Amino acid sequence: MTSHKTTQTMKPATAAKKLGVYLQATPAEFQEGVLSRDELNALQADPPEWLQELRRNGPHPRPVVAAKLGVSIAGLARGGVTDALTTEQIDALKQEMPEWLRRERATQAEVRKEAARIKEKKDAEQADQAS
Repeated sequence: MTSHKTTQTMKPATAAKKLGVYLQATPAEFQEGVLSRDELNALQADPPEWLQELRRNGPHPRPVVAAKLGVSIAGLARGGVTDALTTEQIDALKQEMPEWLRRERATQAEVRKEAARIKEKKDAEQADQAS
């Protein structure tokens, strides 16, 4: 019995998420089609101009906006940011540094610090168990 390999495909929303772009800003042919794993890999390896432009100037999806601002996605929502933002809008927020952004960045720094402390503690416990 011979099994043939089927091509793995994904919906445009999944492909956009993997590429780190806002689906509604992609070309119509991207939004309406399906992508194979090979096509996705080709886009990642040699991004066309539209993809480079989206990555450079946006609009960016919320996970990318959150990362660029140094906050969590939940922090964006608490700050009232629910839509995709362009790089220009993100830079303006950084310059403006509203109170919510300052607060969310501090919260995110505490979360990272706590995660590092827990990891350090866990690593020390594993080292103790190993010896």
